[in-house]
Amino acid sequence: MEAWNTNNDPKVIAGYYIRSVQNKDGCPERLRADAGTENGYVRQMQSFLREDHVDRFAGVRSFMYGRSTANQKIESFWCIFRKEVTAFWMDLFKQLQDDNYFIGDFLDKNLIQFCLMDLIQADIDSTITVWNCHRIRPSKMTALPCGRPALMYSIPELYGVEDGLKAVEQDKLEICESECRMKDDIPCDKDVFDLCNLLVNENEWNIPVDPYEMCDLYIQLRNQIKNSI
Repeated sequence: MEAWNTNNDPKVIAGYYIRSVQNKDGCPERLRADAGTENGYVRQMQSFLREDHVDRFAGVRSFMYGRSTANQKIESFWCIFRKEVTAFWMDLFKQLQDDNYFIGDFLDKNLIQFCLMDLIQADIDSTITVWNCHRIRPSKMTALPCGRPALMYSIPELYGVEDGLKAVEQDKLEICESECRMKDDIPCDKDVFDLCNLLVNENEWNIPVDPYEMCDLYIQLRNQIKNSI
């Protein structure tokens, strides 16, 4: 799960997908996504990577569209994720807005991204780690496997299920990667990023790891830039 400066660019979403395929050394047997336009490249790449496979879900059958509201498991996770992660950040941003430190213009958006993107990503990563290590309890209503998601994914044979990871050809993977916009280390506009780093160095400001202290840095940067315009 990634935090970055866009969530609707199909090339960026495809980059997340391809990076995952590279890290896992394979693509999923089947992939499901909602019908948003941001998932168009992923659909094409999943079908392309699976076109030469011979199982019953090969090729275009390896991807399907579906409403997320029809998936109880992911909807349940989003409720937990909102409670554990997004609610805090939404409240923090709302407070900045109420205090007239955020008006939603180009500068404010990019300063927020510069200051807080890494902290948001760290919060997401921590929550995902906890989620992947929690124990799924047995259910009397279904015969689904139970256990810790990380182990169930990594060693499916211990749970009597088939590994859904499918090998992909390296040349096809490289073709897909060339069509992606990969996430990099610059979370905002490049000019704003360079200016912020310059001001931080000139003023010998520390880069905090506490969200509230980082908001103070955001306000300092905002005031200095707006006063110099």
